[in-house]
Amino acid sequence: MTALLDTANTTIDWQTIDTVILDMDGTVLDLHFDNVFWMQHLPALFADHNGLPREQGLGELLMRFQHHQGQLNWYCTDFWSEQVGFDIVPHKNDLKHLIRERADAFAFLAAVKNSGRRLILATNAHRSSLELKLTVQTFAHYFDAMVSSHDYGRPKEDQAFWQQLCEQQNIDPSRSIFVDDSEAVLDSAQLFGIRDCICVSTPDSEKPARKRLRYPAIDQFAELGIIPALGDIAALKAASEPTKK
Repeated sequence: MTALLDTANTTIDWQTIDTVILDMDGTVLDLHFDNVFWMQHLPALFADHNGLPREQGLGELLMRFQHHQGQLNWYCTDFWSEQVGFDIVPHKNDLKHLIRERADAFAFLAAVKNSGRRLILATNAHRSSLELKLTVQTFAHYFDAMVSSHDYGRPKEDQAFWQQLCEQQNIDPSRSIFVDDSEAVLDSAQLFGIRDCICVSTPDSEKPARKRLRYPAIDQFAELGIIPALGDIAALKAASEPTKK
């Protein structure tokens, strides 16, 4: 039986971590933008485009969403443009004022960067979605690499994604931490061997914190503790080793 966690120990042994891997939507950025676009704005546009009542448009799209959930198509703007019969990407601009930092994410990115650790963005978002968000929020400079699952043709729920990510980015999973708001994605990362898997309890700032998650969970990144510099860790290890004669 899978254990559910009311409260979770998110203490990280940073001495064992070389690489920090982060999801984008619901982790670095507020998921509110995506929830409004996919659950309200796009269904309304779809209904109007097809001369349907708004509720019927939502119902039809929800059925299609559920059919493709967890698959690469679920995250693909090209696929959904074909499904609804028009290019959905320009319509995301209607809501770009909702694209914003989640919690204290940018301060955490700066702390990781300053510590000397590698910082990798791993998102299921299509490249078009990533590019739009980078025009609104400036955070690319923190990352050593920004990877979309569409680059590999496999979603993060698939083990093949993690295999390619770790090979191409030279990541040691046993010395990595991964933060995401999706438990299905965290399941895949944990199965692959990522050392520390952390869930975000508040991906959408307009919704209450989620309870009884299966992974250690955070609201603020500060809950992961102070991040020591890699150089400081190396110095501590050297100081603790016996002097050779």
